[in-house]
Amino acid sequence: MSDPSTDPVFYFDFASPNAYFAHRIMPGIEARTGRKFRYVPVLLGGIFKSTGNQAPMIAFAGVPAKLAYEYKEIERFIARHDLKHFNFNPHFPVNTLGLMRGAVAAEGEGVLEPYIEAMFHFMWEAPRKLDDPDVLAATLTEAGLPTERLLAAIQTRDIKQQLMANTQAAVDQGVFGIPSFVVDGELYFGKDRLESLAAELIAPST
Repeated sequence: MSDPSTDPVFYFDFASPNAYFAHRIMPGIEARTGRKFRYVPVLLGGIFKSTGNQAPMIAFAGVPAKLAYEYKEIERFIARHDLKHFNFNPHFPVNTLGLMRGAVAAEGEGVLEPYIEAMFHFMWEAPRKLDDPDVLAATLTEAGLPTERLLAAIQTRDIKQQLMANTQAAVDQGVFGIPSFVVDGELYFGKDRLESLAAELIAPST
């Protein structure tokens, strides 16, 4: 059994379509490298606040050519990896505070993997307004998750503090945006870094 402390880490927030893209292509990387990523929920807004970073649509609002290029790169990435189920969420940006607290709670309940799969699906494939409490509750139930326990846990001090701690730990490791990955103490940012990250995972240790 692998030591979780040495597993590559994927810092994620459902708010990021790029995190969704990474999630969808990571199984192939795990299969090729024999290394499984440890998913760590963080709050992207908290990372932005701590680092002074901004979402591209804000940071490059005055540079339309840059934004147009970013969108073109997304289209290319989708085509390259055949991510044909992707649908941009019409409710974007969705406030994911409750969703990310829910991810922390789901980990405690032992249902993190199905929770992640459901939330990415209903954020970026069959989009819903998941910051609506009623929609979230219905979605959890539809996904077969322990709705009442998760919704209760989201309101607890321990879950709130754990999400804050995860977010601060990411910032302390140099994370400034999502998706971010840490492998053997080295930071990789963005879905486009996954191939170089995979090469690092395959490379023999020296």
